[in-house]
Amino acid sequence: MKAVYLDNNATTRTADEVREAMFPFFGELYGNPSSMHAFGGGVAKHLADARERVAAFLNCSPEEVIFTSCATESDNTALRGVADWYGRDMKMVTTAVEHPAILQSARRLKAQGFTEIELPVNSVGQIDLDQLRAELKGTKNALVSVMWANNETGTIFPIREIAEIAKEAGATMHTDAVQVAGKVPIDVQAVPVDMLSISGHKFHAPKGIGILYVRKGTKFKPFMLGGHQENGRRAGTENVPYIVGLAKACDIASANMDAEAKQVGALRDKLEAGILASCPNVRVNGDRAHRLPNTLNVSFEYIEGEAIAYRLSDLGICISTGSACASGSLDPSHVIRAMGVPFIAVHGSVRFSLSRYNTMDEIDYVLEKLPPVIKNLRELSPFGPDSDPTTFK
Repeated sequence: MKAVYLDNNATTRTADEVREAMFPFFGELYGNPSSMHAFGGGVAKHLADARERVAAFLNCSPEEVIFTSCATESDNTALRGVADWYGRDMKMVTTAVEHPAILQSARRLKAQGFTEIELPVNSVGQIDLDQLRAELKGTKNALVSVMWANNETGTIFPIREIAEIAKEAGATMHTDAVQVAGKVPIDVQAVPVDMLSISGHKFHAPKGIGILYVRKGTKFKPFMLGGHQENGRRAGTENVPYIVGLAKACDIASANMDAEAKQVGALRDKLEAGILASCPNVRVNGDRAHRLPNTLNVSFEYIEGEAIAYRLSDLGICISTGSACASGSLDPSHVIRAMGVPFIAVHGSVRFSLSRYNTMDEIDYVLEKLPPVIKNLRELSPFGPDSDPTTFK
């Protein structure tokens, strides 16, 4: 059975062109780019070229790009690096709907004596910018970390305004830009963030490679120690094959972003309209006016999202119930709960996330198979419109 893969916010297929670009660095070009000899130096030239292409993708200087293993490392490096520089006088401001890599890091800082604030969100997942201003007023050393787009709902935050508010307050601004990479243009000259995290496997590069952009002059201490690599800001031999693959993914994304957004957005919109037309008691979660073109998060009332995902998996359809990094838990998504989704719907939330490799035939297949699954699960469920709502708590 061929999989209909609609879980691209968890990971994407590595593009054929990316794999081809990586291949020589697993064979004849295996030298260490830090070596003094010419063999390693030849590889170092490819590393420098890849850094320049990634910098062009972000519209920054190559020396502002730090290669990491993934965005989780980048997020941890940003938060811990700034905290280590300023010490416990630093105030950390983030949101209630961040990725676990941010929330767990921020909460550890709080446990260690730092002040940590998690801004609430409204019913569509947006923060109150006036509340952010109030939290930053009068602070001497502050770090603001707000994701560019939410990984579960696709809600896009007004990141430029948020960064400008942080800048006016003299705070360091970090954004987890994992989900916008390859879908929305990233220009750090137009959006004044100080630090930005990206993970390659979210836009058709391989797993195991990420970026931390650090604007010149930003104060932070390295998180990974033990070597001179990345200008002394991240120790460890560079993962050259994956860095080259990431650069190729950036090239592809830059060349095709607008067309891909239209293509994928049309598929998402057809899927959304079909679900709303064929399945009663369903709601769309997130800011439908400001969201990624590939993401659809819906709540089916009176049933469990896990049951929906398992039933669809048996039919070859791959979806998720939230963040892949938190999928081991059966607790309702912290993002959906933070948005105040009612108890009758919060457990029935699922995410469909598309990519350039999805087709209209696949969407038709999902719309054929999903309604009977929902109908059957509701028939089996002890819950329903007439049940005691306290059973959902």
